[in-house]
Amino acid sequence: MRKIVMFLLAFCLVAPVVDAQNKALEKELKKEYKDRKKELKKGGWEIFGTSRSADVTLLKHFDKLNTLGDDAKEVVGIASRFKSKNVGKQMAVNNACLTYAQAAGSYVKGRVMSDMAGDGVDTEGEMDNFYAAYERLVEKEIRGEMEESYSIIRDNGDGTFELQTYFIVNESAASKARIRAMEEAAKESAAAQKYANQISEFVQEGFEAE
Repeated sequence: MRKIVMFLLAFCLVAPVVDAQNKALEKELKKEYKDRKKELKKGGWEIFGTSRSADVTLLKHFDKLNTLGDDAKEVVGIASRFKSKNVGKQMAVNNACLTYAQAAGSYVKGRVMSDMAGDGVDTEGEMDNFYAAYERLVEKEIRGEMEESYSIIRDNGDGTFELQTYFIVNESAASKARIRAMEEAAKESAAAQKYANQISEFVQEGFEAE
């Protein structure tokens, strides 16, 4: 009985705090959504590739980001000055994959150089082949984890268009793609094989793009 009372008491103390946090987050998401909608209108952007309205499209995007929480990573692919919209869309997809791969590679390189140097390990130079191979393979492997959220397009006024495609990557799921890339890239680097355990830990983690 005592345990039940203590549980209920703790719940009563925590619940108002959680409720306040949820309301604050909901308020910020609404503000973010409204600001984004204004940006699109001001920039002459239109939703591309769907019959859904801008309101519905943006609300679904922010709801997905909120649902995934810290696991969600937003990645933007950009294509400029193209005439064929189909070509532009593929350019944006390729750009998003490259952007993600470069960020992932920079993160791992930074962790290796800072953490492992602190342990007295000098990796400068000997890991270059691994970093290059890792980025190239992440770009290839991540395509299956890139979930398109929405695209926007605008007319440049000279017969060409500009397009941006927004993706949401689930970092927990994407870690599998990064691991596959790491294992393949390590085959091209004796140094990476030597420090495989440490590097594997860095690769499994999420990251924040610069």
